[in-house]
Amino acid sequence: KDIQFIRSNYYNKLEIARFDSNLGKYVGYTEFGVKQANYWNSDTSYIAGLKAQRETYCLNNVGIDYQTA
Repeated sequence: KDIQFIRSNYYNKLEIARFDSNLGKYVGYTEFGVKQANYWNSDTSYIAGLKAQRETYCLNNVGIDYQTA
């Protein structure tokens, strides 16, 4: 539950949109980013793939960061 997958999209050093696995959707931060977020959120297979990346990428590698010596 503590693990969070975030994918940020930038244009010209400005974050326009971000996918947050806790929310399960993209959130736009600019006018263009909001349009892109709405487009990406409407593609359910794309969003399902991003949600799955939390399990495949984050949860498999969490043991590396929290190993005890």
